Amino acid sequence: MSYENKILQMKKMLGKKTENKVEKPVFQKPNRPSYVKQWENAGLTLIENDFGVLFKRVVTYPLDYKHGAYELRELFEAIQLWVDAGHEHPYAVTFDDTLVFFDTETTGLKGVGTHIFLLGFLETDEEEFTLTQYVLADPSNEAAFLFESKLWQRAVTIVSYNGKSFDWPQLETRWTLNGAHIPRLRSQKQIDLLHSTKRLWKNDLEKMKLTTIEQEKLGFCRQGDIPGFLAPVIYLDAVKSGQPDALMKVLQHNEWDLLSLITLYIHSTQLLFNRQLQDSATTYTNIGKWFNDLKLKDTGMDVLSTVTENFDVADTGLAHYYLALEQKRTAQFELAVKSFTKALPTIDIPYKIKAYEQLAIIAEHHLRDYEEAITHTQTGLHLIGKHNTWSRAQKDKQTLAWEKRLQRLRTKVEKYK
Repeated sequence: MSYENKILQMKKMLGKKTENKVEKPVFQKPNRPSYVKQWENAGLTLIENDFGVLFKRVVTYPLDYKHGAYELRELFEAIQLWVDAGHEHPYAVTFDDTLVFFDTETTGLKGVGTHIFLLGFLETDEEEFTLTQYVLADPSNEAAFLFESKLWQRAVTIVSYNGKSFDWPQLETRWTLNGAHIPRLRSQKQIDLLHSTKRLWKNDLEKMKLTTIEQEKLGFCRQGDIPGFLAPVIYLDAVKSGQPDALMKVLQHNEWDLLSLITLYIHSTQLLFNRQLQDSATTYTNIGKWFNDLKLKDTGMDVLSTVTENFDVADTGLAHYYLALEQKRTAQFELAVKSFTKALPTIDIPYKIKAYEQLAIIAEHHLRDYEEAITHTQTGLHLIGKHNTWSRAQKDKQTLAWEKRLQRLRTKVEKYK
């Protein structure tokens, strides 16, 4: 028998390979919880879909509804400011964007055992604002709860407070765990107001909690609110007992969060564009630096100059410092020296060290004033020795670099005597 025939015979003996088909898990629709009537009587609406049941609450607000210092209609004015500016900015949107202000309440902070039990959305059709809250009936109905959010179906711009780091990743986790049954979650454009808030009020506010921002900046003070950390306990108790009274307070807490997201977006946008100085020198200095970091240098310089011209000298040190950096970058060396010099009396030691370094560079490489450069370098070395927050290794590294500069400068002085 030839080699080829042997091979054919062996193939026949082995027979055809059977493919093991992976069958999609069969979804078993969970039962309705026993407390449907109690939750409906509290103001929630029962929703049923192919995956089970959930509860829903809808509230509408007229355009002139006022939350704290702002009417909701001012959102459209804020959007118009971004359209007119045409800036590439984390806050920037157009009227083509579907803005959805988004917040969740969860049974914990992390881990696969943490459920989202409340999805809150606040959006507008330009005639009114609509709050929609989806409440998890119980953990067995999670697929129904996620599916009903429609986040698998439409493309929107999600506006949240720490949502990019917490709420959305939590949602992705829960979606993955239910991915065998419900459509895939869509990726969405994200605007996280917590990240931006830190840029605006760094060194101005000690705490960046939303309730702090409300009181300090948005003119809103909550009355009868529940602490956020109690929300998980309240939800779990409502599922266990069937009594939703305390749970409705969690929904109110979530509602205030969402309304404040709108007014925070309005307020922050106005701060970025309005030069009527409604906030502190620190805040406007942060704004100027933010624009500079986004490569919007003209706008950044304009804001920083406004700070230096309109606030007390004691409050403008960092504004002069950042202004000086931009003046140096654009080869305005004499102006940069003046700005660094004005900054020095009020800025902290780390900034002083950087300022003297820049002054030494300008004096050595651009003004060719080596004696002046030596003076700045010696002052910088003295400050490095006084700097208490650096480790010994950091101090040694900085000292070595500055001493090399000092030696180079002394060599140049000797050379050109």
